[in-house]
Amino acid sequence: MVAVLVIRRDLVDAMVAHARRDHPDEACGVIAGPEGSDRPERLVEMINAERSPTFYRFDSGEHLKVWREMDANDEEAVVIYHSHTSTEAYPSRTDISYASEPNAHYVLVSTRDPKTHELRSYRILDGEVTEEPVEVVESYMFAHTGGDEVPDRD
Repeated sequence: MVAVLVIRRDLVDAMVAHARRDHPDEACGVIAGPEGSDRPERLVEMINAERSPTFYRFDSGEHLKVWREMDANDEEAVVIYHSHTSTEAYPSRTDISYASEPNAHYVLVSTRDPKTHELRSYRILDGEVTEEPVEVVESYMFAHTGGDEVPDRD
């Protein structure tokens, strides 16, 4: 069974805006969500310590602070994202070697075209990359139910 990343449009828009703002350097960050939920909720833009158009690395102090904050809030990294500024949205060998969160969705945003973006999501486990579909929703309330279905109010 192939996993699907279900993510709210406002979070996608925020990732793309971050990637555009940091262009021509790669942007990076995390979207935290409740532990075990696989539901991205809170976007945290992070500093690319490399300040590079071809490589990203979380600042070690900020990385520690953000992960401690997630632990304190019973959250986990549901999405780890970064941008590619001149190539397609596919993980590089370096991206694959640095992937250390087995449950995370690794989202790449390509900003190589100034008029549009490419957003793709992957699972990366033990060096193996598996692309997964991305379902962008307005709200998690009706995700996977269809827009005309309303929850019971009894």
